[in-house]
Amino acid sequence: MTDLSGAPKLDTLLDRTIVPGYTRLGIVLRRRNRPADPEPGALRGATAMVTGANSGIGKAIAEALAGLDASVILAVRDRIRGERARQDILTTHPDADLTVTECDIADLASVTECTEGLRERLPKLDVLIHNAGVLPPERAETADGHELTLATHVLGPLLLTDRLAALLNAAGDPRVIFMSSGGMYTQLLAVDDPEYRKGRYRGATAYARTKRMQVAFTPILAEYYGPQGISFHSMHPGWVDTPGVAAALPGFHRLIGPLLRTPAEGADTAVWLAAATPTPPSGRFWHDRRPRPEHYLRRTHYTNGELWRLWLDCRQAARIDTG
Repeated sequence: MTDLSGAPKLDTLLDRTIVPGYTRLGIVLRRRNRPADPEPGALRGATAMVTGANSGIGKAIAEALAGLDASVILAVRDRIRGERARQDILTTHPDADLTVTECDIADLASVTECTEGLRERLPKLDVLIHNAGVLPPERAETADGHELTLATHVLGPLLLTDRLAALLNAAGDPRVIFMSSGGMYTQLLAVDDPEYRKGRYRGATAYARTKRMQVAFTPILAEYYGPQGISFHSMHPGWVDTPGVAAALPGFHRLIGPLLRTPAEGADTAVWLAAATPTPPSGRFWHDRRPRPEHYLRRTHYTNGELWRLWLDCRQAARIDTG
């Protein structure tokens, strides 16, 4: 039996009950009914870029894309850690085409410098995965004066995408994927305070607020860049055992630890979105290879006017031409 979206009833139940659905149990229980894996060599001849690829889910994504024969660019803040990740992946895929490029996604100047280099040496870019993330213990600002999670999850990715749009357009079936979070379900769209200057700052709230923005902007990005043939997707990986989760949420990590997904399991939907045939529908929010609702709570809904106002404000903050 399936629901109206075509997903099995069990899949929908898992999504609503969260704890089994977001853990390793969700993968086990959904495995029989999930869409097919990408074909071997599905990304042969394609170039993919993954931000935050030096560890955790980002590294797992890069490794899986390399396993599908993509040429993979690991975009990282720390070149030494990036090179270490590259060598780790090469132990599993010794023939993989892997390069490391420095890009501090929270620093708009670094994003600009990175994209200038990429535009000089790449003929096209087939896949861009926005995975880099932060969960700071207290409010911090970037050199540009923006709150750190907003800069990392929203402003930097918007600028990176815009400056690489021509390379994406040059590919045959370009796809852009945002690694969001199920935590975004608890948050309203921070239209009036995107920089989180009001109230008591909580890192987990800042993280979830900006992940909500990623999901809210996905349909707009799909419409805005659709004429260039670029599809956009956002997804959440479930609860994943990564160094970032262990450091930022130690209590949660201790409580749920045995049920947390591996980084490879958390990477699965992003890899599938990057390589599936035919191309998954653009502008959707995904989890475990199925489209998901953007809201479960009535209080998180927003108007189109609020969404477009925040979109324009963020594009301006990211130094993107809003004309």
